[in-house]
Amino acid sequence: MTPKLPRRHRFFEHYEELVGTWTRRLRNRQQAEDLAHDTFVRVLESDSAAVEQPRAYLHQTARNIAVDGYRREDRRGAMESEAIDHSASSSGDPEHFMHAIQLADSIERALTELPINCRKVFVWQKIEGLTQAEIAERLGLSKNMVEKYMIRTLRHLRDRLDGLHP
Repeated sequence: MTPKLPRRHRFFEHYEELVGTWTRRLRNRQQAEDLAHDTFVRVLESDSAAVEQPRAYLHQTARNIAVDGYRREDRRGAMESEAIDHSASSSGDPEHFMHAIQLADSIERALTELPINCRKVFVWQKIEGLTQAEIAERLGLSKNMVEKYMIRTLRHLRDRLDGLHP
């Protein structure tokens, strides 16, 4: 006989299933694990004690987080396209346009070299326009730590992108 888990811990029984489902959908286990982590954080921070079907609740929460992520990516992509379009149209110079594309790619590559919290702080502050206080609350960190992550990220970007000036 398996021990009866407290209601709140029943969610953990479905971790591997959740990761497996999202690995197939995203075709990337690391992204699926990140999504599962974010899902569990959201579920455990919520009033989930009254949830009758933890498996369904987890999958719906993961789906919601994934959709939010795709919407942010679409918005980010639109902003990058707008910046590139503006850059190209304002100069009319194809070389300038190619430089803008290379710069965007270099920024994205440089960000992937950083820890996840550094990337989140950068994206949330610079792209989504959140304040450091809002980011600190989301991540459960102090404003000072959020500022340190931003400084680390900006230094890293400066170091990686130093040679890309036209």
